[in-house]
Amino acid sequence: MKPVLVIRHAETEGAGFFGAFLDERHIPWSMVCIDKGDTIPRDIAAYSGLVMMGGPMSVNDDLPWIADEVALIQQAMGKSLPVLGHCLGGQLISKALGATVKANPVKEIGWGDVRVSDEQALNLFGTASFESFHWHGETFDLPKGAQHLLSSEYCQNQAYVMGNALAFQCHIEMTEEMVKTWCENGCDELIASCANPSVQQVEVIQKNIEERVANLNSVARNVYTYWTGLLHSS
Repeated sequence: MKPVLVIRHAETEGAGFFGAFLDERHIPWSMVCIDKGDTIPRDIAAYSGLVMMGGPMSVNDDLPWIADEVALIQQAMGKSLPVLGHCLGGQLISKALGATVKANPVKEIGWGDVRVSDEQALNLFGTASFESFHWHGETFDLPKGAQHLLSSEYCQNQAYVMGNALAFQCHIEMTEEMVKTWCENGCDELIASCANPSVQQVEVIQKNIEERVANLNSVARNVYTYWTGLLHSS
């Protein structure tokens, strides 16, 4: 099988549990690191699927690599390759599909429940609701023809599916280490938003972290099992 291509936009927002899942299943993968100045491939032919991770930037920023990444997403979808986006990655899929990415009504940071939209979503996630991790100030509109999958109290569009593409606003890829690192690096942002009920503080985010991450990994495993089942074998 050709490797899965994972695109990382920030050093602290790597493949996380998704990478561990691929390794567990002996699925080959390689990573392009935007934060290290890596060049985005112009041709998806060498890969069996495409995955985008998160990042602190906006898809609306004037950054030189965004157009190349959007073009690669469009190319992958045109070839019916499975595509998966986490947070910024989901927003990039939305941009590639012509949908608007804009400011969410509020910042959403920390643990919060997301609810499935219908029976198909229930089958995908294996539960009617679950606690996911959030760290975003923007959100995406649904592309035309997309099927809504998840919503939360503070963000209506938390996930959708369109063809072989799965886009998430929330972070299902988290590990304990990632949660702790983000809290450390983002402590000033958390403190500055302490009056916002949609933003949790460090002590709340890290409470029962082992159990919370394990529960999220269990749901993510269902999603990643489905998604890797779509990978092209040749």
